[in-house]
Amino acid sequence: MGVALLFPGQGSQAVGMGRVLYETHPEVQGLFERAEQVTRLPLRQLMFEGPVEALQRTSVTQPALYLHGYALFRVKGFSPAAVAGHSLGEFTALAVAGVFSFEEGLELVRVRAEAMQAACDAQPSTMAAIIGLADETVESLCQEVKEGVVVPANYNSPGQLVVSGEVPAIEAVIEKAKAAGARLAKKLSVNGAFHSPLMEPARQKLAAAIEKASFHKPTCLVYPNVTAAAEQDPERLRSLLIQQLTAPVRWAQTLRAMWADGMRQFYELGPGNVLAGLVRRTLPEAFVESHDS
Repeated sequence: MGVALLFPGQGSQAVGMGRVLYETHPEVQGLFERAEQVTRLPLRQLMFEGPVEALQRTSVTQPALYLHGYALFRVKGFSPAAVAGHSLGEFTALAVAGVFSFEEGLELVRVRAEAMQAACDAQPSTMAAIIGLADETVESLCQEVKEGVVVPANYNSPGQLVVSGEVPAIEAVIEKAKAAGARLAKKLSVNGAFHSPLMEPARQKLAAAIEKASFHKPTCLVYPNVTAAAEQDPERLRSLLIQQLTAPVRWAQTLRAMWADGMRQFYELGPGNVLAGLVRRTLPEAFVESHDS
């Protein structure tokens, strides 16, 4: 009965996140202080009180989610057999597995968030959720689009795929998906084409920081987004983390691989319950629970 810990990515943030943890656990207060020193952001104020528009900025959201997920892990005392994180959540998973320290991971997240924000500001781009079509259908619709770059970005669960790209191309693929019988095809409220070739400038900035960081052998199995297969080699984990920003998140494949490797209990550590929902849709027999305070 292997225990797997899952850490959410951007989109799960909510005003009030982490407040109860902070008020009830002195060690969490220490983590918040260190996080504010590294990021030079007033994370307590932004996470506990908002405003929501400030918390939704990529440069704030990512450190906030990393800090919250790591703090939950420290308080809950789980001994996982495996960890995985959705997009930004992969950094939390790697810190929890001891691949790098809390502070070193936070510095990488800071660089990632700022580089992604700059890439978003430089080129109008977005993402869209397509629900109710086979992955292969959505992949071929993306290839048909002539209005610009659009690619599959998040393989979330069976019949739920998020695509990423330039705004006109996203609008074109939404129309094609509706015509092909999608149950839902709509733009997401993000201002960037995450996990697409449009993130290449951010990937290069992040790669330089990742190359300098010290990576160690993980204390449990880690399932990177790029391959969705268990890894324990630190240099392989480093290489896959560099690739992650421009490659799709293979989340449904990750969950299936964890199940095949004997994981039966899944705990989501972070605000909301998005990942728990994806587990239920992908692995109906699994035990799953969300913990956000």
